[in-house]
Amino acid sequence: MMVKVYIPLDMAAVAMGADKLAAAVAKEAAARGENIEIVRNGSRGMLWLEPLIEVETPAGRVGYGPAKVADVASLFDAGFLTGGAHRLAIGKVDDHPWMKRQTRVTFARCGVIDPFSIEEYQAHGGGAGLRRAFEIGPAATIEEVTKSGLRGRGGAGFPTGIKWKTVADAPADRRYVVVNADEGDSGTFADRMIMEGDPLSLIEGMIICGYAINGSKGFVYLRSEYPQAAVIFERAIEVARKAGWLGPNVLGSGFAFDIELRIGAGAYVCGEETSLLESLEGKRGIVRAKPPLPAHVGFFGKPTVVNNVLSMATAPMILEKGSQHYADLGVGRSRGTMPLQIAGNVKYGGLCEVPFGLTLGEIVNDIGGGTKTGRPVRAVQCGGPLGAYLPVSLFDTIFDYEAFAAKDSLIGHGGLVVFDDTVDMSWMARFGMEFCAIESCGKCTPCRIGSTRGVETIDKIRGGVDVDANIELLKDLCHTMKFGSLCALGGFAPYPVESALRHFPEDFRKPALEAAE
Repeated sequence: MMVKVYIPLDMAAVAMGADKLAAAVAKEAAARGENIEIVRNGSRGMLWLEPLIEVETPAGRVGYGPAKVADVASLFDAGFLTGGAHRLAIGKVDDHPWMKRQTRVTFARCGVIDPFSIEEYQAHGGGAGLRRAFEIGPAATIEEVTKSGLRGRGGAGFPTGIKWKTVADAPADRRYVVVNADEGDSGTFADRMIMEGDPLSLIEGMIICGYAINGSKGFVYLRSEYPQAAVIFERAIEVARKAGWLGPNVLGSGFAFDIELRIGAGAYVCGEETSLLESLEGKRGIVRAKPPLPAHVGFFGKPTVVNNVLSMATAPMILEKGSQHYADLGVGRSRGTMPLQIAGNVKYGGLCEVPFGLTLGEIVNDIGGGTKTGRPVRAVQCGGPLGAYLPVSLFDTIFDYEAFAAKDSLIGHGGLVVFDDTVDMSWMARFGMEFCAIESCGKCTPCRIGSTRGVETIDKIRGGVDVDANIELLKDLCHTMKFGSLCALGGFAPYPVESALRHFPEDFRKPALEAAE
């Protein structure tokens, strides 16, 4: 009897030796005469356990991790092919506490199925959303997405259904679907995990969107730093095309749709939708003034839906199970789930998909396990390198868009980076300004000049030069950048600086005290 052994092809696992591990398992099985099939699946999101080997047993899938090549012989000796006891055993993966507390919607199949098997994808509910969309029609499809409360998972939180309807209603001879996979925020990896572990869900979501807005072409704009995701997604496109999911007659519906993958050139600013569109058109990635919005004048001047990977990959489930099923999750105006990406100085780093509504403290301490160093948590940055730093005193903040906005913070793409009590927050504020200075497209003065002057001013503060006057100057500069920049890069760069000044003022006084001594 053949035994299925799952070893992730996810880049996080590969970076920890998954490819060598898979080769070693195959070699050891051949030497022992064991009949196995190695399936390269996506990651379950428990990154501290990568590479995680899973074995299909009559009782369910049993996991072992983090496994190394040196562990392979002992795993076979322990009878891991039948779920035998071993020091790396974590039991049934679905019963692990990290998995049990999740509500997996967008990531329901990620790490479970072979990402290149359309048969497995359909066996786990894939395709049902698209078939329902074809049954109810474009207008009703948009209505379902709207009623679900799904909001953009790229950071802005704009209602997805409203964006789709705006594009569908815009008069044009053609419309486009563009997926923003330029996942450049520090501590974020959800887009990559979907594209490597369940790429067909993104493809299905794009087809649904294309059908809903009467668009015949879709583009995925992927960051160049994700070569593994590029290879996997290209292969998934071919799988979908051969199965009749893409082409002139999608699943015999008479609807024509195709997808093309485009690779960026490493510019963070191309995560902004208009800069992305400029790059997609073959031009330099510079922000466009808005209005007009891409929904009216987007790719090559045509109405264009620009959605994040997670937003698009969630649409199939909404159509499959109905809008109310998704809307019943979450709190307030933040409906559904958010794949939390927990990183930094944290014990259990990884991806955990939960409904909106947990407190920041529950996420960091209960799910993340606190700091890896064992020292007290001092700050958490939410929303990428331009997100605010929140202190422990705000750990009762509910994880939802409006609650975070009330604290002058951002949820962004769902990334959280944890810092212990050794962090220097004046240095982290400087990093935020320097990041903006390096990544600015240079089109608007507040971002281009403001970020450079911000770095200089923080250096003066850290050096003890006219500290009070320069702190006031820095605050004024942040105000100008926030309200004068063309896009979110310059507009959000003040968030880490202002939050550091507000919550950790003592770190901006240390240099002055040291200079006085």
